[in-house]
Amino acid sequence: MKIPFLDLKAPHAEIREELDAAYRRVIDSGWFLLGDELAAFETEFAAYCGAAHCVAVGSGCDALELALRALGIGAGDEVIVPSATYIATWLSVSAAGATPVPVEVDEGTHLLDPALVEAAITPSTRAIMPVHLYGQPADLAALRRIADRHGLALVDDAAQAHGARHRGERIGCGTTATAFSFYPGKNLGALGDGGAVLTSDAEVADRLRLLRNYGSRRKYHHEIRATNSRLDELQAALLRVKLGHLERWNARRAQIADRYRAELAGLPGVRLPEVADWAEHAWHLFVVRCDDRAAMQESLTEAGIGTLVHYPVPVHLSQAYADAATWPAGTYPLAESIADQVLSLPMGPHLRDEDVTQVIAAVRAAALIRTR
Repeated sequence: MKIPFLDLKAPHAEIREELDAAYRRVIDSGWFLLGDELAAFETEFAAYCGAAHCVAVGSGCDALELALRALGIGAGDEVIVPSATYIATWLSVSAAGATPVPVEVDEGTHLLDPALVEAAITPSTRAIMPVHLYGQPADLAALRRIADRHGLALVDDAAQAHGARHRGERIGCGTTATAFSFYPGKNLGALGDGGAVLTSDAEVADRLRLLRNYGSRRKYHHEIRATNSRLDELQAALLRVKLGHLERWNARRAQIADRYRAELAGLPGVRLPEVADWAEHAWHLFVVRCDDRAAMQESLTEAGIGTLVHYPVPVHLSQAYADAATWPAGTYPLAESIADQVLSLPMGPHLRDEDVTQVIAAVRAAALIRTR
């Protein structure tokens, strides 16, 4: 590809000296788990997001599951999830022993639709789990009102929303718990897997620290049945470096998104992402909907432009949930339509202006050629 979907080499090349220094600091310390680098990263990331506590774990999926477990959510409980999301959202609910209850999303934003949530609440519902999909904040204000009315936890999946803001407030504060992923391709990505839960509830944070470390505060003394899910010192040190560049990198993503939205507007057969006026999008992904996705993707591939589909199979139709007979094809038509039409264009802080120009030209050419 002349223009890859995502360039993971360029950001690391830019800050190589800082990353090398962080690596050497960890190697020289001789301490690789639950040490000073982790404590510093947790403090810095919590402060960045405006939360009181950050508990870093092994992955974003672990972050979601352990957040639920820290709240005592498990067998017999239900958690409301979006119909359109990455499967990790649903899997975390299942892993905690609870049942995911899908609710359709808003057609313009692909985010959990607050207007449909209350109808899905039952006596078994314990939490609502919105997803800030593609980096756009879900309507937490509306969802918080619903959660408060029904005495539910609000646990948001912010795997793609590092640095995003909801009504001026950064994602990571203002809910019961927020789960992040540091998968390498994220806006704030490690050089391996990683995740974190942010909360301003000290009791939830304390239980999370037990859950990630064998249920232990003191070595060989175990208070609860737990697991091993710890962000290691090296990843914490590298993330500390990258956190210092996140705002600048996100600003570049926003510039690219602005060009896409301005210069691809009005194309036949192409629907651009809608953004609420109160939302500050992190633009982890720039996702369009195409009437003929296969043709658009083929045209872009021929032009040397990388694309991806996030995500081609709705979770309720995946083999992983084939035993859930209550979710046959057609149950969530909007989620199915989205899965059939979405296409992610190249996006990243090191995408050059000339690359953006080429992507725009190729999309315009592919869209207009079918109208002739």
